[in-house]
Amino acid sequence: MKIASFKHKGNPNNISYGVLKEEKLIEISEAFKANYPSVRHVLEADVLTELAKDIQQQTKTLSLDEVSFVPPVHNPERIFCAGMNYHKRYPLDDAPPLPGNVVLFTRVSGTLVGHDEALEIPLGEAANTFDYEGEIVVVIAKQGRHIKPEDAHDYIAGYTIMNEGSVRAWQKHSVHAGKNFANSGSCGPYMVTADEISNPDKMTLKTRLNDVEVQNTTSDQMIFSLNEIIAYISHTIDLRAGDLIATGSPEGTGASQTPPRFLRSGDVVEVEVSGVGILRNTVSE
Repeated sequence: MKIASFKHKGNPNNISYGVLKEEKLIEISEAFKANYPSVRHVLEADVLTELAKDIQQQTKTLSLDEVSFVPPVHNPERIFCAGMNYHKRYPLDDAPPLPGNVVLFTRVSGTLVGHDEALEIPLGEAANTFDYEGEIVVVIAKQGRHIKPEDAHDYIAGYTIMNEGSVRAWQKHSVHAGKNFANSGSCGPYMVTADEISNPDKMTLKTRLNDVEVQNTTSDQMIFSLNEIIAYISHTIDLRAGDLIATGSPEGTGASQTPPRFLRSGDVVEVEVSGVGILRNTVSE
């Protein structure tokens, strides 16, 4: 299933969710939503099968222009991010050595918008180093601690996409500062359930800036695999249903180009992941 969270354009304060079928959205029933108000609640209750049954009983569909997308799991408890997870030139003054372990940081609520929503260009000097980062994202299915790498796939509910927007100059203040500007990144358009991805270690990731391809890789090029990242995090803290894990960005970000090419007002960023879809956002004026 491709599960989306969205707002009806006529009712922007009410976030709902449903499943994409043949470029139409089928919204869950009011009764189902009353029991499970969001995708995170569905995952916490382990009722994806019941969600599919509810969708099968619905006859009304929504066209995509009737809704505004929000991140598929719009209210995660945690957003974990793996840094330095590809072999590439990193946009730092001194090139760091390859990491010997997973490098982690977090994002907070309010930093991600949905598909086709505007990225907020920072004010002042921060706008001069606003960058894009296409990433594959894992959505956690259930609570787990001390997960073994070989068991990690049992804890994956599905996959989505992130443009993990960064303000490079502020990363020199702290990673947290550079990664947590309001509405600087995006996530979506859907969460594709794990059963739809036959080989998650061969997913293709591409990023385009104004229709020009700037990133192209496959998930098997990660330094630490999806399984290793999940296992590592679970040894520091219990993972919970609905947690998001962004798995790193490959060569081709704006800061890595010569000369650097940072985002400007009006730029369009598209991040495409095979089997998942295309996440598209325009930088605000």
